[in-house]
Amino acid sequence: MADDVIDPENAGDLQSQIEEVEALSSIYGDEWCVIDEASRIFCIKISNDLEEPKLTACLQIILPPDYPSAAPPIYQINAAWLRGPERAKLANSLEDLYVEHVGESILYLWVENIREFLVKKPKSSETGCIQDQPLLWPLTVDQPERVNMTAEEDVDDEDLPDFRTLKLNTENAHLFLDHANDEDVPPIKHGNTITDRRSTFQPHLAPVVTPRQVKMVLEKLYENKKIASATHNIYAYRIFCEDKNSFLQDCEDDGETAAGGRLLHLLQILDVRNVMVVVSRWYGGILLGPDRFKHINNCARNILVEEGFTASMDESTRSGAKTKKPKSKKAK
Repeated sequence: MADDVIDPENAGDLQSQIEEVEALSSIYGDEWCVIDEASRIFCIKISNDLEEPKLTACLQIILPPDYPSAAPPIYQINAAWLRGPERAKLANSLEDLYVEHVGESILYLWVENIREFLVKKPKSSETGCIQDQPLLWPLTVDQPERVNMTAEEDVDDEDLPDFRTLKLNTENAHLFLDHANDEDVPPIKHGNTITDRRSTFQPHLAPVVTPRQVKMVLEKLYENKKIASATHNIYAYRIFCEDKNSFLQDCEDDGETAAGGRLLHLLQILDVRNVMVVVSRWYGGILLGPDRFKHINNCARNILVEEGFTASMDESTRSGAKTKKPKSKKAK
């Protein structure tokens, strides 16, 4: 923040943040990582056993200018094993801790709360931390045996954009705060399934204009037990910020390596905006190789076409119109 003018009202908060970060860095050593000090973005790897870590989670944090006095940290927990009800349970426990200690530095309590959650987690759920991160209608597919990962790792990412870096300017951080509690869940559409060698794929789509709506859509989808039980729920979204003529966008593999980045790349190619697409995959026990990416993207494209989100692009293509594309921003 060296080049920024510090608001006198936030000077005390900044000093508290500096002292808290120094303490955490001293306590956790290499587990603590500074992503962007100027934007107050940090991350820590948390494990259930310091000597032999078997279960890990990555906590990514943004500290708003008025934390800790008036605002909570903005956070995201990334872990392949953390889904639906468990994710909600952990999030609720962090929010409860914040409410109990409002106005105080909270990060140490959050980290240890997550660590305790990992320690109590059944051993049957133990898998590693994924490098990145985030479903009413009865589905007509047969649910195959649930597995954590499909183990299909034959991915060639040479030409694939890297969407895994946590890099969010604080000017967009306010979008993640839950101050719009009266906001309605966007309508969610469910597309047709594709089945190949006992693996089933189904797309879900919702119009979104804020990251909070993205969170609401995910929570609503995970209320459906069928969707919550999917082996992977891959998603991507793009939100157009008119005031900055840029996109806020993000994606999630949910254990299906590189699938989220490929899905977001599809949304970019189709030049769609203000929409979120989730593709659920129920693994059938037979590895599909590269075909799985084809099915994921075909599912997504089909529902985008069916719901009319590609109409503007098709119109532009037919007319030969050329428009200046807005800049894209990564949200985490």
